[in-house]
Amino acid sequence: MAGRSGNVKLIEQFMADGLDVMFGNPGTVEQGFLDAAEQNPGFRYVLALQETVAAGIADGYARATGGPALLQLHTGVGLGNAVGMLYQSMRGHTPLVAIAGDAGVRYDAMDAQMASDLVAMARPVTKYATRVTDPRSVLRVIRRAVKIAMTPPRGPVFVALPMDVLDELNDEPVLASTLPVTVSTPPAETVTRAAELLTSGRRPLILVGDGVGLAGAQPELVRVAEQLGADAWSVDSSEVNMPASHPLSRGQLGHMFGERSAEVVADADSVLIVGTYVFPEVFPRLTNPFRPDARIVHVDLDAYEIAKNHPVDLGIVADPKSTLAALAAELERRLASAQRQEAAGRLAARREERHRCIRERASGDSTLERFLRELARRTGDDLVVFDEALTSSPTVVKHLPPNRPGDYFLTRGGSLGVGIPGAVGAKLARPDRTVVGFTGDGGAMYTYQALWTAARHDIAAKFVVCNNRKYRLLDDNIAQYWKERDIPLHDFPSSFDLSRPDIRFADLARALGADGIRVEKPEGAADAVERMLAATGPFLVDLQV
Repeated sequence: MAGRSGNVKLIEQFMADGLDVMFGNPGTVEQGFLDAAEQNPGFRYVLALQETVAAGIADGYARATGGPALLQLHTGVGLGNAVGMLYQSMRGHTPLVAIAGDAGVRYDAMDAQMASDLVAMARPVTKYATRVTDPRSVLRVIRRAVKIAMTPPRGPVFVALPMDVLDELNDEPVLASTLPVTVSTPPAETVTRAAELLTSGRRPLILVGDGVGLAGAQPELVRVAEQLGADAWSVDSSEVNMPASHPLSRGQLGHMFGERSAEVVADADSVLIVGTYVFPEVFPRLTNPFRPDARIVHVDLDAYEIAKNHPVDLGIVADPKSTLAALAAELERRLASAQRQEAAGRLAARREERHRCIRERASGDSTLERFLRELARRTGDDLVVFDEALTSSPTVVKHLPPNRPGDYFLTRGGSLGVGIPGAVGAKLARPDRTVVGFTGDGGAMYTYQALWTAARHDIAAKFVVCNNRKYRLLDDNIAQYWKERDIPLHDFPSSFDLSRPDIRFADLARALGADGIRVEKPEGAADAVERMLAATGPFLVDLQV
C-alpha cells in the first residue's frame, strides 16, 4: 500500500523477511522507526543497555537460529561501541543485519553534533556497508543487505538510515528478500581428482571449519574421515563440525601460535581442508607448514579462502555437504582392500587410544571439575553451551563434549565479552532448552549489562563465570613470549591482575535483576548446580577457579 512513511514500511519489510525481533539501544535519530516498531504487535524490541551487549545478544541469537538477526545501533557513537563485537561476527560469519539512523541527508553539509561517516566506520567489520539516500530505495537496499548477509560466506552487513529519508512517504512494495541457492557439487572429474590426491599418501589428515556446520555436512565429514582413517582437526572452528567424542576428532588448532599447527600437519602427506582456511593464528607461521610432497585438496564455498595463505593442489569452490557426499561415494569405489584395512587400523588405534585416555584420565577435584561433572550428570549433557571460558574451555569440553550440531558455540574473533550476551541470545532462540554461558572474569566485565536484559525480558539463561582473578590467557601468552626471546621468567605484569578489588559477580547479578551464587570451594559445586538449574529466571554462578 502506498502512502505510508518509510519508518512504517521498514518494519513491514523486516517482518516480511522473518526479522521480527530487533536487538538494540535507542537513540533520537532512530526514534521514527522505533516508534513504528512499537505499533506493530508482531514485532519485538529487545532492549540492551549498551550497543556491545546488543550486538553480542544478536550474534548469539543468529548462531542459535541459523538465520539472520536484526541489530539496531545508535548512529556513530553506537556503531563505535559495537565495532568489537561486529568484528567477532565478521570473523565467525554471523549473518547480522545492523542498522543505524543519522540526523538526515539534509544536514550532511553542517558537520553537526554526532555527524560521522557511518559507512566508513562499518566497512572494516562488515561484509557490506551502505547508506540509503533516496526514499524510493529503502526497502530495496534492505533486501539487498539481507541477501548479502545470508549468502555464503555469510557475515554482518550495515545500512545507515537517515531520519529524513525514512520520514518521507514510501510506495515501495514489501517483498521477501531473495536468497540464492548456493548448494553445488563439483563435476565428476574434479571429485575423481580429489579422491586420487587424498588416497595417494599413507598419512592422511583433515582440517575442518565452520563451513561444514553451516552446510550441515557433519555426517558426510565423518564418513570421509573414517574411509581415509584420517585425523580431523578443527581450524577457525566455533561450531560442532565433527562430534568431539569421535575417535578421529583431535581437537582445536589455529588460535594463537602457528608452530602448534605446524607440528600437527608436519607428517601429513595427503590433506583435505574443508570449510575453513589455514591458518588463522594470531602469530601464524609465515613459511609453508606442509610437507613439500603433501597433496592438498581445499573445499569451500568462499573462493577467497582457498589457497589464501598456502598453495594447494586442488581448490574446489562448492558446497561442503554435497562435495563430501560425492567424495565419499568415489572413495567407496576406488579404495583398494589394503587401503581400507590401513584406514580401519588407524581408526581402531585412535578408538583404543581414546578409551585408554578416558580410563587413565584423572577426574580432578577442583571446584570447576566438580561443578562440570555435576552439571553433566544432572542434564545428561542435554544443554546448549556458549563457551567463552578461554583457559578453562578444555575442562568445559572434557565434561560437556560438543557432539550435537547446534548445542555448542565457541567464542571467535579474539575480543572479549561474548559469553554472557551470547547465551542470552541463544536462550531467546531456544526457549525450551537449558542454555549455559561460560565466561571468564575478564570477559564477563565487558558486557555484564546483558544480565539486565535477560531479567527485563524473562530470558532464563544460566551463566558461569570461571573466576581466576586475572587475564589468565595473557599470563600464558607472555610466558611463551619470554621463552621465544630467552627472557628470564619474572612476575607477570600487574595489568593482567584482576584481584584488587575483588569483583563480586553474584552481587552484581542481583543488582541487575538476576540471581546468583558464589562458589569458593569444591564442596559447594553440587548445590550451585542444583540452584542454577532450578532457577526460573537468569542465574549466575561465580565459580572460583
